[in-house]
Amino acid sequence: MLKTERTAWEKVQISRSSERPYTQDYVNRVFNQFIKLHGDRLYRDDGAIIGGIATIEKQYVTVIGQQKGRSLKENGRRNFGMPYPEGYRKALRLMKQAEKFHRPIICFVDTPGAFCGMEAEERGQGEAIARNLFEMAGLRVPILAIFIGEGGSGGALALGVANEVWMMENATYSVLSPEGFASILWKDSKRAEEAADVMKITANELQSLGIVEKVITEEQPADVEDISDVVRQMKEGIIEFLAKYKNMTEEEIVSERYNRFRKF
Repeated sequence: MLKTERTAWEKVQISRSSERPYTQDYVNRVFNQFIKLHGDRLYRDDGAIIGGIATIEKQYVTVIGQQKGRSLKENGRRNFGMPYPEGYRKALRLMKQAEKFHRPIICFVDTPGAFCGMEAEERGQGEAIARNLFEMAGLRVPILAIFIGEGGSGGALALGVANEVWMMENATYSVLSPEGFASILWKDSKRAEEAADVMKITANELQSLGIVEKVITEEQPADVEDISDVVRQMKEGIIEFLAKYKNMTEEEIVSERYNRFRKF
């Protein structure tokens, strides 16, 4: 039986589902072990960003990703996957550590966007995101970004300056939410479904535009109880990615990332 192609709005809804696997679910299954690290060494530890050192096929990597919660209490701690500035500064601290010890970086992206509350602005949200973009562009180790759910605005891009960007089939990547797009363009947030169709935010559309290198297929929308096929694709792909960059020089890695973004 042929799989029915879902609309962009249907994929938006799937990407936001609380039943969808989150970063920690993939980390637990894709990697052999994971040592979690905490804090940005400036303010506090942000629960919306998890990160640390992991191994895959006996190779050490640094893993960083946005993490949502499954309960109201956990979402209070995770801020619904919307990082504060200290979350992005923690991510950058771990990236610089990875560069120091020559570890490739694997980022998992799943956020509606960076938190936009007053306290985030007071602590420099815009600067934190901009600093990540600037620093990631020049990191001398390979970076892979995998969009597993929502990829919203600068909150997603702050972990997305990579040598390769992959997306789950039912993930999204956009400059803002369809509701926000509809509110700005048409002054009517109820036209979000229409906005999703014109924004080109799905994995297949973005791959056709050259923004995404690889789409991880989902025969059925990924569910936390059954992600074995997705994990297999992801693990095999990451091993191939690491092998591809193993013999490249630092200059070649940085140059490839630079040229990737220059072509847009």
